[in-house]
Amino acid sequence: MTETVVQKSRPARDHRPVWEEKPTLVGQGLKAVLLALLVLGVLFPLWVILVTSLSSRETIAEAGGLVVIPKGIDVSAYETIFAGGAVTRALWISTLVTVIGTAVALTVTVLAAYGLSQPRSLGYRWLLAYFLLPFLIYPPLVPKYLVVTGLGLKDTIWALILPPAISVFNLVVVRGFFQGIPQELVDSARIDGASHFRTLTRIVLPLSRAVVAVVGLFYAVTYWNVWFDALLFIDRNDMYPIQRVLQSYLLAGQAPHTSGGTTGVTMPPTESIKMAVVILTVAPIVAVYPFIQRHFIRGVLIGAVKG
Repeated sequence: MTETVVQKSRPARDHRPVWEEKPTLVGQGLKAVLLALLVLGVLFPLWVILVTSLSSRETIAEAGGLVVIPKGIDVSAYETIFAGGAVTRALWISTLVTVIGTAVALTVTVLAAYGLSQPRSLGYRWLLAYFLLPFLIYPPLVPKYLVVTGLGLKDTIWALILPPAISVFNLVVVRGFFQGIPQELVDSARIDGASHFRTLTRIVLPLSRAVVAVVGLFYAVTYWNVWFDALLFIDRNDMYPIQRVLQSYLLAGQAPHTSGGTTGVTMPPTESIKMAVVILTVAPIVAVYPFIQRHFIRGVLIGAVKG
């Protein structure tokens, strides 16, 4: 009885590793300050961009350019952008490319990762070495351009979808995650007569929602931010994605042309139009990210370590 009381009265042991010191108040304070500075460094530019896009000509002129402290709200920049039609069309093209491209890339990556994760697949070692070759030798630009133009994909959305349809990094992450699934589950499904496709869709994929969500976000960000491929393969203005339109606004400084003429209409300042296009470019990814964030640690780290 006495020993039990003594054991209960002992303080709980710290389960930290032996190589990690117990945090001090000074260390915790420095970590908090550093984290606050990092958050401020990320949010402050976004705040300036948002405030400038909603500022009037007088406010921007008074601030001398970018606005930090808002003085009223003026949405004329957004009205001018959407009235012109170029940004609306570019947003539609980018959305179409992102949705179709992410679906195609996820399908190809999942199928390839499942085949390469099965040790009894025909020639999987040679195929894995072939997929890993771009890690050592990056494909040249000229053959890529010749292949895309030779297939007749120039000035089509498929020129933006097919070239980045598979990422070796994402393939390795998904393959590593699939290898972490107990092989007994796959073998039992095969013994019960399930095909490989049925095993993948009914057993493997339901256990891999985290890694699929993360890789899907990676692909979606890649397709949404496609710019260099659009610069190479898209010459038609009506096929420009939003990033290509953003480049023309930021570098050339041109304002969007409205469909009905602008006689007698005061155009918003160029700074507010540029910042409004930036907001429209960043907003979709920022809106989607919180729904995928909880899968990052489990999806990426586990897949990368096991791969």
